[in-house]
Amino acid sequence: QLHLVESGGGSVQPGGSLRLSCVASGFAFGSINMNWVRQPPGKGLEWVAGIAPDGIRTWYMASAEGRFTISRDNAKNTLYLELNSLKLTDTATYYCALPGVGWPDRGLGTQVTVSS
Repeated sequence: QLHLVESGGGSVQPGGSLRLSCVASGFAFGSINMNWVRQPPGKGLEWVAGIAPDGIRTWYMASAEGRFTISRDNAKNTLYLELNSLKLTDTATYYCALPGVGWPDRGLGTQVTVSS
């Protein structure tokens, strides 16, 4: 059974940093593109970043380029998202997710709140 557990969220001031983690189980983690998506308050899900199985090819939404870093450790079945230079607009619940329309295969999420 597929299982994704996110952690590492919290409350930070603008300009702060956080490191999110996602531990995966129940599927061939090392063979699949993995993603981070987020849901801001009152809005729908939006894709943030993706990473190929090789851990080398990565992709980011425009507003995340240069501030966020996605990485993975296939030996530990773990996905990471380093968040730097956080802005108020980054406030959201962050989920790790497998590819799919509407991101149906995702965890319960971890809350990131950026406030001054």
